Amino acid sequence: MTKINLDRDIIDHCRELAESVAHPVLIYINRHSTVSIERSVLRLLGFQGAHEVEKGMPYPVCNLIVDKLGQDKLKMGVASVIASIKNRYPRWNQAKMAEKIIKGEVNFERLEILPPDKAQALLKPWIDTAVRHIDKMRYRKEDMRHKLGRGKKMGPLKYIIVATGNIYEDVKHAQSAAKQGADIIAVIRSTAQSLLDYVPHGATTEGFGGTFATQENFKIMREALDETSEELGRYIRLCNYSSGLCMSEIAVMGAEEGLDYLLNDAMYGILFRDINMKRTLIDQHFSRMVIARAGIGIQTGEDNYLTTADAFHNHHQVLASQFLNENLAKHAGLRDEQIGLGHAFEVDPMVEDSFLIELAMAQMVREIFPRCPIKYMPPTRHKQGDIFFSHVMDAMFNMVGSMTGQSIQLLGMATEANHNPYLQDRFWALKSANYIFSACRSLYDDVQFVPNGKVMRQARQVLDRTHRFLRKIDQQGLFESIEHGMFAEMPRAKDGGKGHDGIFEKARQYFNPFYDLFQGQGRR
Repeated sequence: MTKINLDRDIIDHCRELAESVAHPVLIYINRHSTVSIERSVLRLLGFQGAHEVEKGMPYPVCNLIVDKLGQDKLKMGVASVIASIKNRYPRWNQAKMAEKIIKGEVNFERLEILPPDKAQALLKPWIDTAVRHIDKMRYRKEDMRHKLGRGKKMGPLKYIIVATGNIYEDVKHAQSAAKQGADIIAVIRSTAQSLLDYVPHGATTEGFGGTFATQENFKIMREALDETSEELGRYIRLCNYSSGLCMSEIAVMGAEEGLDYLLNDAMYGILFRDINMKRTLIDQHFSRMVIARAGIGIQTGEDNYLTTADAFHNHHQVLASQFLNENLAKHAGLRDEQIGLGHAFEVDPMVEDSFLIELAMAQMVREIFPRCPIKYMPPTRHKQGDIFFSHVMDAMFNMVGSMTGQSIQLLGMATEANHNPYLQDRFWALKSANYIFSACRSLYDDVQFVPNGKVMRQARQVLDRTHRFLRKIDQQGLFESIEHGMFAEMPRAKDGGKGHDGIFEKARQYFNPFYDLFQGQGRR
């Protein structure tokens, strides 16, 4: 239902510009792979576990194999190498093969290079096992959502974070939040895990500012929330982070353990972690193909732009990035319902009519992407330790969420500027949100905006600036635009940043059995 009379021709042209911007990026992506994608393929083929290396640190088998092969062999695709080994040693299972490769006991010069169709046939049992498991977890998730639903609750899904650093403590916090009314639990990752070029192994209890994203941690939290869902009679959704140097591997882990949402956005890593833009855009594409097949929803990170760039003057950057993220997500096979674009309530509260400005932005995004479950983020940048004023800001944010019919509301914490949230902080946030969403349940249906009033004028102005901004990006290219600091005022070098050495060009006979298999599968 349109309420602010946006120009549909401008919106359509913004989408055409996003397609034009994405086209050369996708050509580059299709010609290249990364060490992370090849490790993802190994995980999908059943290469699991870790070896104890320096000082007892568990290091994933997939990393050890990829490191041993090197990029010259990876150019054919790690699956091609594995198929050649299986062809020569048909009795070896994944564990035996991994052991032999890591110990240097495979003579690669004696292996026959197989055409992709023969490699596909040799690996078919392992490929089928991976796909069946991902599909099983997807259908199990969908069945639970259908059976349990949301109970009698209406309004936005209430999204709460846990971040103790200890997965077992996270479970306690998550279950408590669910019982107080939370619908989505997001487990925050340990600080700077996105910069690790491997995924930690096993259950972890010593994260800093969050808990390490590991497959075992995913499993522990998923099982705990499933138990709580059955107890409460409503389905509790689980979210984690698939970004950084192991973006595609974490997508595989999330698919295998039945997560509902993954924060998945290359731009976040580029701008805020200085990860090489080419590396992470390549990884993002494959990770989203996995996510599409698994029926997981992505959440993007445009809200982070407004923590560094002023929200009042730079909201066009957010909207432009949303158009680009939507386009790239659809090229990876994601449906609209899986594309959770990021948006935030971050205008300086001291600006006159800041509430109306926020209202305009939220309504604009909701109308331009009507089928996408927007992840609406609370105020953080302008919180300074005054918990009472912070609580008022969060209440205003929740009010906008109700007035604009948002899908997912990440609840703000009054103690945002002080410390990671405690149980009582979440209780306070949930109590306030429950009150506002109940008291304003039908407000969205009744609200209409004054024709050519401040809300409409603000939204149109931002859309016009976004249109001009996308035209400029189209003229100079996405890589160059990022290099010039056009997003979040954070310039990044095209060939700089972390992980650039993990990119390689594919050989003509490159083989990745999951690439074609997952392409477009999310649109079923």
